[in-house]
Amino acid sequence: MSLSSTAHNLVVLASEGAGGKGGNHDSLSPFLTGGAALGILLLMLWVTTRLNRDR
Repeated sequence: MSLSSTAHNLVVLASEGAGGKGGNHDSLSPFLTGGAALGILLLMLWVTTRLNRDR
């Protein structure tokens, strides 16, 4: 088995892995997920700066 045929087989397997739908769940909005992640990270940053009293 050559490297190019192995790579081709892996690409075909990856594209069919989620039933051919691309792997995204219909109920997940990318904007909502990204906004929630940003909000959580900003909250963590705020808590970290409030607790850091070394300055």
